[in-house]
Amino acid sequence: MKKISIGYIFNEIHPKKEDRLFREVAKEKGINLIMINTNKYLTEEDIEEDVKKCDLFFNNSTEDISMELTKTIEELGDKVIEPSNKFYYFEDKWMFFMKCFKHKIPTLKTILLSENIPVAKKELIGFNHWPVILKRIQGNNGEYVAMAKNTKEAEQIMKRFWKKGSERLAIIAQEFVSSLSYRVTVVGDKIVQTAIRPGKGWKKTGNHSNHIGKFKVDKELEKTIKKTIKVFGISVCGIDFLKKDGKWLVLEINAQPGLDFFINDRKRLVGEILDFLKKKAR
Repeated sequence: MKKISIGYIFNEIHPKKEDRLFREVAKEKGINLIMINTNKYLTEEDIEEDVKKCDLFFNNSTEDISMELTKTIEELGDKVIEPSNKFYYFEDKWMFFMKCFKHKIPTLKTILLSENIPVAKKELIGFNHWPVILKRIQGNNGEYVAMAKNTKEAEQIMKRFWKKGSERLAIIAQEFVSSLSYRVTVVGDKIVQTAIRPGKGWKKTGNHSNHIGKFKVDKELEKTIKKTIKVFGISVCGIDFLKKDGKWLVLEINAQPGLDFFINDRKRLVGEILDFLKKKAR
C-alpha cells in the first residue's frame, strides 16, 4: 500500500516542540510528513512540487501567510485541513455570530457597531447590556477585547482599538456572561478532550497554566457540539463554551486548537489528528 504523504504547514524560525511531536508521531504511524515552513522562502515551484508529493495538507499555523499558502495549494488542486473559505467565519466574529443566529446555535447576544461613534453610543444604549464586551471583528488571544461599563468607556475603547491596529476594523458589542470557560477539542466528529479554564479576571484566555481540570460533556452540550461542527464544516477545532443560567453558549471556534491544556495528553491528541488526516487522505 502506498505510503500516505501529508504536508504539514507551520510558521517558525525552527520547528517547536509541537511541530517535532507531529513529525515523531507521524513516523510511528507510517505517515510521510512533509514539513512546510512558511517562515522560510518558498517559490511557486517549491509549492507545486509539494502539491505533487502530498495527498493532503494540514495547516497548523495562524499566520496570515499560511492562509495565502492554503489558497495557493487549493488553486493548484489539492486539499487543506482546514479549507481557506472556512476561516471567513472563524476569524470574523460578526459572521460567526450571524451563522450561529441563522442556525439557532446558542451564543452571546451581539450587535455590530457603527463606525460613527455617536451612532454607536446610541446603539449601545438600545442594546442595554451593561457591562458590555467590545471586540474587534478580528483578533487573537483577547488582544482586541475590552469591557465597558458605560458609553464614555465604550468610546475610549473604540478609539484605542482603531489607534492601536493598523486597520480600522469593525467592532461588535456582546453581552457579558460571568462564567468559567469550557474548551472542547474535536477531531472529525469525535470529542477528544475537555478542559475548564478560569482565566484571569473576566477574560478567559490562556492554556494549560490556567486550567483547573476536565469536565463531562452532557447530552445538551454534545448535541450543540455536533450541530456546530456540522454547520461550520470544521474538522479539527477547539470550541469554547460559557454557561448562562445553566445553559451552554458557544463563545467561539478555534482552528489550530491548542493541544497543551494537559501536557501529558499532547501526544495522544497529535495521534488523533494524524489518524484523522490519514483517513481523509485515503
